[in-house]
Amino acid sequence: MYDGVINIYKEKGYTSHDVVAKMRGILKQKKIGHTGTLDPDAQGVLPVCLGQGTKLCDMLTDKNKTYCAVLLLGRETDTQDTSGITLDEREVICSEEEIRNAVMSFTGPYDQIPPMYSALKVNGRKLCDLAREGQIIERKARPVTIHSIVIEKVEIPRVTMTVSCSKGTYIRTLCHDIGRTLGCCGCMEELLRTETGGFRLEDSKKLSEIEALRDEGRLDEFIVPVDLVLEAYPSLVMKGEDGDKLVHNGNPFYGDMAELKMIPSQQDQDHQEQGADIKNTPVRVYDSKRTFIGIYQYREEKRWFQPQKIFAGGK
Repeated sequence: MYDGVINIYKEKGYTSHDVVAKMRGILKQKKIGHTGTLDPDAQGVLPVCLGQGTKLCDMLTDKNKTYCAVLLLGRETDTQDTSGITLDEREVICSEEEIRNAVMSFTGPYDQIPPMYSALKVNGRKLCDLAREGQIIERKARPVTIHSIVIEKVEIPRVTMTVSCSKGTYIRTLCHDIGRTLGCCGCMEELLRTETGGFRLEDSKKLSEIEALRDEGRLDEFIVPVDLVLEAYPSLVMKGEDGDKLVHNGNPFYGDMAELKMIPSQQDQDHQEQGADIKNTPVRVYDSKRTFIGIYQYREEKRWFQPQKIFAGGK
């Protein structure tokens, strides 16, 4: 069985669940999951978790994301993208400066109302299923953060922009809200996810490429091990057999049973040069033979490191 994360380039026409289903067929294993839904018409980075890596799904979904999007002004749809039914059309009479100002006004935190055509659930049912039945449910606005927007070009009625945002942000809704702000309507015409959780577009592989790599016996070269996905966390290595026994059974341990180790890519970070307090951050834990065990978190009240997610070593 394959374990880790593989960076898939999701093509148009596939749902995220389609990608998972196809990967199960390609790899001949069931334990596979994705890390954040992309709409069928959207393209780009979709990290797919394999085997023990499926325990990472929620951790990667929580990460910031970067998109390249095309906003089409002058049209509003029920899905907030061009695949939907047109609800309103208006002439775009705003200037380029007005458009740029409106787009950039969304930088920072803002309360976003999730679209009806989304996978969010209300009383156990997906909003998109309710929408297809003609139901419109009142949705509460949720806080999201637009970390940055770079306007690549303005060719009225289209605006191409690169958006870096927090988890839970709908770029479709951002386009819709910009159109409302300008008073001329707007919807999303194209969407390409270029980065999420450290996985980048230039490193992604299409499903056809994954099949070819499998046939060549080279697939392992493109699967990122679980602990490397988590390399932003400091690492602790157990000092001996007593500590090994504890972590192999998923038990807590005291700090003096392990020593702090840093990997080269972390050593130049300011917070580590200053001696970061690992009691305030999740840590990667390895046994004394450098086998990755899982993610632990320090518990002040117990004065020990307690397991959060165990990936290996259990007996």
